Amino acid sequence: MGPLMLDLDGVELSPGDRRRLCAANTGGVILFARNFTSTAQLRALVQELHAVRTPPLIVAIDQEGGRVQRLRNGFTPLPAAAQIGAVYDDDAERGIAMAEASGWVMATELTEVGIDLSFAPVLDCAAVASDVIGDRAFHCRADGVARLAEAYMCGMHRAGMPAVGKHFPGHGGVAADSHIQLPIDERTIAQVETADLVPYRRLIDAGLDAVMTAHVWYPHIDPDIPTYSPYWLREVLRAKLGFSGVIFSDDLSMHGANRDGGPAARVRAALSAGCDMALLCNDSEAADIVLASDELNPAPDSLSRLQALVPSARQRRCSATTQSKWDRARELISALSA
Repeated sequence: MGPLMLDLDGVELSPGDRRRLCAANTGGVILFARNFTSTAQLRALVQELHAVRTPPLIVAIDQEGGRVQRLRNGFTPLPAAAQIGAVYDDDAERGIAMAEASGWVMATELTEVGIDLSFAPVLDCAAVASDVIGDRAFHCRADGVARLAEAYMCGMHRAGMPAVGKHFPGHGGVAADSHIQLPIDERTIAQVETADLVPYRRLIDAGLDAVMTAHVWYPHIDPDIPTYSPYWLREVLRAKLGFSGVIFSDDLSMHGANRDGGPAARVRAALSAGCDMALLCNDSEAADIVLASDELNPAPDSLSRLQALVPSARQRRCSATTQSKWDRARELISALSA
């Protein structure tokens, strides 16, 4: 299993897709809305992806809810996290129940078609107005994010899916969109620790399976963005917070991840800093450049973490879903989605 996660061109595997996915450096594939037309088509595509190589590729997607829900037709409309946060402010117990129900329904529907994981929940604290995060965050307060995200993770775990907290250490303190520019967060490490890291501490203690990095620069803390920073990934995330799961980079094709040396240098920098798997999306030319380079040789512990991620989820997968349980979960989230 290689340390690269790539994307696909369309709803079927093209010769170029198959060549890239069979390369030694590839270990996963992320799906987008362009790869989906129907539940039957998606199930067949995922089966084909899992059969491409051994060990099977990790098949992932962004299915948070709200405006970041790649699969819609035939899937439950999921509320944005901020809508759940608004309910939580009025009735904490009901908000937590909605969060767990949303995580459970989302993960149940994805596992039914064979998808291994969704990059969720978002652990960012909505401290400033932001177009890229905005209503994807559960709350503006760290304690609200922590409680709701933990409930969402519990729902995912009940459905047999690993949870991926993002974007470490936090994307909610900046307004800029890291897809198109490098956001700069001027806070100190003490300020980040008392806010953005609070949800990570709570979810790591509760069994968080994986983390995705943020392309945000904290100039008063470290000279590199977290994706390329041994300080953030090894000292803070691993040593201080005690995280032992998988670290995914956010998409290295985003502008916030720009780095001298081209796409191969970006991937190597992310892996060297402590990422276990690097995402490289929506740029087939960059993917070909990286795949044509020497084998990336991830650390042995990275390989073991990646191999353990998906089999553990399959072993936890629920054998059956009762109709009453399903109806109750759908009832909890339907009002918000409407």
